[in-house]
Amino acid sequence: MKVLVATEKPFAAAAVNGIKAEVEAAGNELALLEKYTEKAQFLDAVKDADALIIRSDKVDAEVLDAAKQLKIVVRAGAGYDNIDLAAATAHNVVAENTPGQNSNAVAELVFGLLVFGVRNFFNGKAGSELLGKKLGILAFGNVGRNVARVAKGFGMDVYAYDAYCPKEVIEAAGVKAVDNQDALFEQCDVVSLHIPATPETKESINYALVNKMKKGGIVVNTARKEVINEAELLKLMADREDIKYITDIKPDADAEFQKFEGRYFSTPKKMGAQTAEANINAGIAAAKQINAFFKDGCTKFQVNK
Repeated sequence: MKVLVATEKPFAAAAVNGIKAEVEAAGNELALLEKYTEKAQFLDAVKDADALIIRSDKVDAEVLDAAKQLKIVVRAGAGYDNIDLAAATAHNVVAENTPGQNSNAVAELVFGLLVFGVRNFFNGKAGSELLGKKLGILAFGNVGRNVARVAKGFGMDVYAYDAYCPKEVIEAAGVKAVDNQDALFEQCDVVSLHIPATPETKESINYALVNKMKKGGIVVNTARKEVINEAELLKLMADREDIKYITDIKPDADAEFQKFEGRYFSTPKKMGAQTAEANINAGIAAAKQINAFFKDGCTKFQVNK
C-alpha cells in the first residue's frame, strides 16, 4: 500500500523518520509531498495513494475525486475540520484524527498565554497571580484534562463543563463540574476554550455569554477561531474595559481587536501543536493508525461514522 504524507507545512525531520519507519515496517511504501505551493501538486500526488496523512492541509471533494485508490485519510492532530467528512463518506474513505497527541503541548500553551495575560503582557506594570483564581474549562476532552492537571500546579480552583462528558468523570479528575456553560462563565475568573467547531458551537462564544464573567474576566482560546462571535466580542470589549481576550488563532477582525491595547493578544499563527514532541507524536500515531487499518480493519479513531 502507498501512504502519502502531504504537508504544506512539513513535519519535523524526526517525525518523518518515525513515520517512515512505521510505514515500511508494515510492508507499505511511503511517499512525501512537502511544502507544496499549488493544489494541483496535491491532486497529482494523491492519485495513486491508498492512505493519506495530513496536518492542516484541506481534503475536500476535489482531492477525494482525484484520489481514486484512497481508503483512509488521517489528520495528524485533534481537529479535523479541514477534512470534508461528508465527501469522505461519499467516497468510502475512512477519516481519522489522532486525539491526545498534541494535548500537553496545547495545555502548556494555555498557561504561557495566561501568565502573559495576567502580567499585563509584560509591560512593566503590576499584574496579578493565578494562585487561587477560578479557571473554567469548556470541554473536558484530552486537552481540557491536561489543562486541569497543569492548573492544579498553579494552585487554581478548577471548574469544567462538557455537554458530552458525565459529571462523574469530571469530578473523578478532581475538577468541579458545573451544569452548563453559562454557569462556567458566571463563576470563573478565566475560561479556557477547548470546544470543536461544529454547527452547535460556531459563534457560540458571544456577547451574552462572555458578559456573564466577573470583573477582570479573561477568555483564552486555543480551540478554533469559528467558535468566537467576533463582532459581539468586539462590542463587549468596547463596553467592558475589564475583559481580556487571548488566543493563538488570529481573528478575522484582528485589526479591530488590536485597538484594545493591553487587553488582547494573538500569536502570529496557531501555536497549539507547535512543539517537537507533539509533531513527532501525532505523525507517528497517524502512521500506526493506518497500519492498523490495513492489517485488521481497525477504525477506532474514525470521525466520519
